[in-house]
Amino acid sequence: MSLVRVHNLAVSLDGFATGAGQSLDAPFGHAGMRLMEWFKATATFAANLGVDDAPPTPDDAFASRWRDGIGVEIMGAGKFGPPGWQDDPEWRGWWGEEPPFRTPVVVLTHHPREPLAMGGTTFHFLDASPHDALAAARALAPGLDVRLGGGPTTVRQFLAADLVDLLHVVVVPVVLGRGVSLWEGLEGVEDRFEVEAVSTPSGVTHVTFTRPPR
Repeated sequence: MSLVRVHNLAVSLDGFATGAGQSLDAPFGHAGMRLMEWFKATATFAANLGVDDAPPTPDDAFASRWRDGIGVEIMGAGKFGPPGWQDDPEWRGWWGEEPPFRTPVVVLTHHPREPLAMGGTTFHFLDASPHDALAAARALAPGLDVRLGGGPTTVRQFLAADLVDLLHVVVVPVVLGRGVSLWEGLEGVEDRFEVEAVSTPSGVTHVTFTRPPR
């Protein structure tokens, strides 16, 4: 069976994966880009912008794995747009006319709409439980892995449902004080996984949780 994988999910030292007050002008709320500065310095980020000759960094050993073997992504409503985007029929996501995914994407929302094709990406909008969303995603890309793209509330729900096979968390040395927690209600979740941690010169620590074969 295909795996459910989370890649490049940045969290603060106090466990917040996004800040408070998300809006159109602040996709990560009051955190700004502080959780993602490490990623912006990678060749993987540069490649997503069309720059193919950026030098690799130690963080790329982790960042670059986000696409390998992936056939579909699942994301929550908060990753697709700011609060209230469901009421705007013209909203087409944060990424312009060429989103970086280039696969089907399942967007979880209580306000489904017709699929939206943009470049090589097609967004499918579903009101579904984690189990049903995963079944729909696997049907869109049979045999290929499913990337769980976030945000933290969606990842937390899939962890609570015991549906995640690989979780790559990037611990960034900042304290946000408030925001959306990744770990709330998940006491002992680490017991399901083999855990490895690697620190890099950028100051972040890559923590990889790998589920033993089911």
